[in-house]
Amino acid sequence: MTGNERGEIVTTMNDVARIAGVSGSTVSHVLNGTRAVRETTRIKVLAAIESTGYRRNGLARSLAMQRTQTLGLAISVLSNPYFGSLVNTIEKVATTAGYNIVLADTHDDPERESRTIGTLLDRQIDGLILAPAGGSHGRHDTLEMVRASRTPMVLIDRFLDFPCDQYAPENYEPVKRLTAHLLELGHRKIAAIIGARGLSTTVERRDGFYAAVAEAGVERSQVLFEEGHSTAEGGHAAMARLLQSVEPPTAIVSMNNAMTIGVMKALRDAGLRVPRDVALVGFDDFEWADSFEPRLTTMAQDVETMGAEAVQMLLDRIVGSDAPFARHSIAPFMRHRNSCGCAD
Repeated sequence: MTGNERGEIVTTMNDVARIAGVSGSTVSHVLNGTRAVRETTRIKVLAAIESTGYRRNGLARSLAMQRTQTLGLAISVLSNPYFGSLVNTIEKVATTAGYNIVLADTHDDPERESRTIGTLLDRQIDGLILAPAGGSHGRHDTLEMVRASRTPMVLIDRFLDFPCDQYAPENYEPVKRLTAHLLELGHRKIAAIIGARGLSTTVERRDGFYAAVAEAGVERSQVLFEEGHSTAEGGHAAMARLLQSVEPPTAIVSMNNAMTIGVMKALRDAGLRVPRDVALVGFDDFEWADSFEPRLTTMAQDVETMGAEAVQMLLDRIVGSDAPFARHSIAPFMRHRNSCGCAD
């Protein structure tokens, strides 16, 4: 052990190696996971680290590797509970791989997205995971900024026409299935509450809704349609407008879980009960969707798989993969409960 210029005792990797009775390279392998180490040896090294209070020099390690072990995550985390679950998954997987996450909330605003990504790039992140903001569809200036910085990037949740790795849920068929279920139950005065404009998810889910209506032989002019802007407030306002219709709908398809919260509140405010008065199905599941009455019928996304796969795609690029860019989609699965009007 040595002293620094302030007279403090500083523990080095060699000190840890001496106490554990191993080589310095073995200590490095335990810390960095660069090679398999016998479990008994690993335990001795970890015990020596704990007893000495050794801390790696992260700056020196970053300079040597030309990496910061940091990933940027730009996402609209505050506006949608679904994104909160996705962030938790991404952080867990990244941490396990030895990376820290720097989270930037885009608020689903293209201008804020551009500023926050610029800030992340200034921090020398090793890679970026981005859920493109609403309104950014077709606007590639921010993405070109990332590409010019040579920072690996993965788009998540929403597809864009841009050459990079992307991972998002299927939307068209799942919403078509949800809508068809309500039509099969006999509903004909049916309404869709869709998300923010400019998102691939909004377009795909809207088209799935209309496809189910067409296949059931219902005229498009007979169904109702409102924009909920992907927020709880927007969902509430959209549902309130629908209830003012000459013939209010008997069934609702809500296209994300934030809007579903607003829809349920608007129905409650109007003294209506789900599903007795209005049937309701939604895209995205809630952690608590099965814990209250009515129990929500939803299309649940496999957030854990999507988050984990997106992180792995990014890590592959960081270590130098030159494979062709991949565009993966993952199918949600139906949680059939009783808000649609079916018995438990």
